Amino acid sequence: MARADLIVAGKRVVIPDGIAPAAIVIRDGTITAVADYGAAADAARRVDVGDAAVLPGVVDTHVHVNEPGRTEWEGFESATRAAAAGGVTTIVDMPLNSVPVTTTVDALAAKARAAARCAMVDYAFWGGVVPGNLDRLGALADAGIRGFKCFLVPSGIDEFPPVAAADLRPAMALLAELGALLLVHAELPGPIERAARSRPAAADGRRYRDYLASRPPEAESEAIALMLALSRETGCAVHVVHLSAATALGQIGAARRAGLPVTVETCPHYLTFAAEDIPDGATAFKCAPPIRERDNRERLWAGLADGVIDFVASDHSPAPPALKRLDSGDFSRAWGGIASLELSLAATWTAASARGHTLSDLARWLAERPARLARLEHHKGRIAPGCDADLVAPPPPSRDAVRRHAAARRRAADLRAGDVRVRPGNVSVATRRPMGEPIKRA
Repeated sequence: MARADLIVAGKRVVIPDGIAPAAIVIRDGTITAVADYGAAADAARRVDVGDAAVLPGVVDTHVHVNEPGRTEWEGFESATRAAAAGGVTTIVDMPLNSVPVTTTVDALAAKARAAARCAMVDYAFWGGVVPGNLDRLGALADAGIRGFKCFLVPSGIDEFPPVAAADLRPAMALLAELGALLLVHAELPGPIERAARSRPAAADGRRYRDYLASRPPEAESEAIALMLALSRETGCAVHVVHLSAATALGQIGAARRAGLPVTVETCPHYLTFAAEDIPDGATAFKCAPPIRERDNRERLWAGLADGVIDFVASDHSPAPPALKRLDSGDFSRAWGGIASLELSLAATWTAASARGHTLSDLARWLAERPARLARLEHHKGRIAPGCDADLVAPPPPSRDAVRRHAAARRRAADLRAGDVRVRPGNVSVATRRPMGEPIKRA
């Protein structure tokens, strides 16, 4: 057997069968074996992390990088630096808010070139379904995108308009033929418009309760009902992104039991925060769909534990401070998006451990299942022979994650391919080189 480049040994390694002492043998950025903890093997370097937990690197399938075209919001350099600091070793970039949006092969190529120049972690891309691009979906699928994303309500940017059922029916029939997945921002405009009509004319834009009422849970539940019906009709696999309304869990579970190909994610902010605790004017918390009440949060956790919700993704959506209206605190005018890429692992683990969940749960929710959704499971999401050597040693659960990870982000600029950094209380990453040509990877 050829000499290994590196062995990472630890007493708490999260492997597919559980948590065990193990030695991870790595050559050319790939795991070649998972051996017994004390096993002797020939390697150029050996690192023993002791009692620190070692997990597969996080695969975040819901990231808005915004490059090219809106790099002042955030580009691949800062986004992937944040990812590396937070233990995210693979991102799948959404088709918006870049300019151009990823609805054509040319736009995909432009985004791939931008990422190849400076990405610090591995990456792949989703394409977009918008009115009028039906004839371009096949070429995008052939070019290697991992699936397609659509909105049922305005996305916030003119370049990526929403689709209606009349657009979705032929698109989903085609995607079913292609074996491609459709991700959906599941809110329908009807309930939102009804909520707007019932809103007092003198409503205060600074009140979080008013913003919450403007995006009622019915908007999500009705949208999901529509998507399940279209999935049943067309055979297209559907993935519901950023589920916020726990009221939809019942119909999702029923659809699963009926055999419909539906998967669901929720986000760290929905699992961490509660509407009752968000101050008026605190527009940093604005996202769509919104952060809901405490009871709703706990029902999301139950859905995650029961498997109705498949996994957790960040929905990292940064914007310049001026767009967040931090000065006026006006929720009605602020950009809806939370920048959380480097905090998702720490936030999810802190909240999960407080509810009795394990490191194996964490690896399943943040790595294994997201990798499977993006069709990267043969290379990502597990500590197993043949997988990329993307490893993370998360800090212990803690309430000071923001301070800790702000410092980690500054250090991330020094990461290089193959680095292993294990310091108590800091996220550490052992990662292969950025893929460079991810859109061709099966």
